[in-house]
Amino acid sequence: MWLLDQIVEQRVKEAQQQGQFTDLPGTGQPLQLDDDSMIPESLRVAYRILRNHGALPPEIVWRQDINSVQDLLRKIEQDDPANEVLRKRLRLLQLQVGIQRNR
Repeated sequence: MWLLDQIVEQRVKEAQQQGQFTDLPGTGQPLQLDDDSMIPESLRVAYRILRNHGALPPEIVWRQDINSVQDLLRKIEQDDPANEVLRKRLRLLQLQVGIQRNR
């Protein structure tokens, strides 16, 4: 964990122990997870349409694929023949993401 992350975690724990989070508005309420504030305005409509139809942006699909391959690699033995195939698949996915970012 990065030093800044450790400092933040420590301060959050201290604030929790002091009860500074007990009277916050919305405490005990479900989180609003469909907040579009982090999506650029020009993409919000398109992303909402995709989400409403069960589709995901390509970047998210690639990230999910990369995570799946990495999980599989952690679970199999080094000398397993599938190891090399999975490593090639992982590299291909990483290249695809890199190409898309550079467009």
